[in-house]
Amino acid sequence: MGLHDADGTDTRFRAYAAELASVLGDADRIRPFEDCCVGLISAEGRKSVEPLAAVTAPERTAAQHQSLLHLVAQAPWSDAAVLRRVREHVLPSVTCEEPIQAWIIDDTGYPKKGHHSVGVARQYCGQVDKQENCQIAMSLSVATHQGSLPVAYRLYLPKDWAEDPVRRAKAGVPEEISFQTKPQIALQHVRQARADGVPPVVALMDPAYGNDGKWVSPSLT
Repeated sequence: MGLHDADGTDTRFRAYAAELASVLGDADRIRPFEDCCVGLISAEGRKSVEPLAAVTAPERTAAQHQSLLHLVAQAPWSDAAVLRRVREHVLPSVTCEEPIQAWIIDDTGYPKKGHHSVGVARQYCGQVDKQENCQIAMSLSVATHQGSLPVAYRLYLPKDWAEDPVRRAKAGVPEEISFQTKPQIALQHVRQARADGVPPVVALMDPAYGNDGKWVSPSLT
């Protein structure tokens, strides 16, 4: 499946995806990465590998499923590096008419069934506004009056997960990942963004983050 039309959308998209894929570490990952991006845009409902494979390669769904699954679950690439390349490419366009107005610190819950997905636990999930079995991701976005762009994104690993070597090994959680609270992860996002030269402005966040004692100016340096 492509994005073919008269104004060259497909060509621009492929060039953009190839630029992002340049940080994946292997040229063989470029096409699966492009297909994954197309699938995320095109597939309806769940954005798991199965529907993405069906949308992007209906004539060879089984082989496409294996290709996309390898990219998503096994290939050793850095999501932080991809986000950094996205920021380098997109931020100049986002800020061409006005500067960044705010940094937005937030966490997002994704309801999940079962107990095998990394970081899944019974915890507060904003999507359903109650305690639910879910994963939680921490994000930092920069925003203008016209839109926003995520510049950091990381899965929250509950303490029970972080201290369970069996589950960690089975899910492939890297050894260097230890338990951090949500405010600690957010603070790490902010420090990295500042180190990367993202223009500092006012930060918007829930009270739980502002109430953390480390969120004072000296700790951000």
